[in-house]
Amino acid sequence: MGKLQLTLIAATLLSGCQTVEKALPAGSAPVSLSGPTASAIAVDMASRLADQIGPAGTTTIRMKNDSSEFATALEAALKGWGYTVIIDGKTAKDVQPVELAYAIDGIDGQVLARLTTSSIALGRAYTPTAAGATPSSPLSIMQRN
Repeated sequence: MGKLQLTLIAATLLSGCQTVEKALPAGSAPVSLSGPTASAIAVDMASRLADQIGPAGTTTIRMKNDSSEFATALEAALKGWGYTVIIDGKTAKDVQPVELAYAIDGIDGQVLARLTTSSIALGRAYTPTAAGATPSSPLSIMQRN
């Protein structure tokens, strides 16, 4: 009788150890942003990134060459903060750029924006509006060692 109870308890505990096949819910998808929405999100995320990485005068940022509304707006926002932004991959030998990856996803009528470097990841949800976008979540900051 004790072995049966032990087996049932183990089976019950292990049944909670299942993994999900998809990283994001089925409703998430890459999203196309209007110019004002992309700009509002890029300006906010660039300011948050500027709080976390090195000073603008000495930090160079390398981004993927992309012609999307968000990539263009993010590049302009970072340059507005005084950062040198490289999109063609070419740097001087003595320059160690900060590699910046970004992602925009849509889920449940909101937009999730993420910026990632080798040392930090930022994320925030936004609600698109006619005039741009408003944050709908606190800023998520993950620091890496």
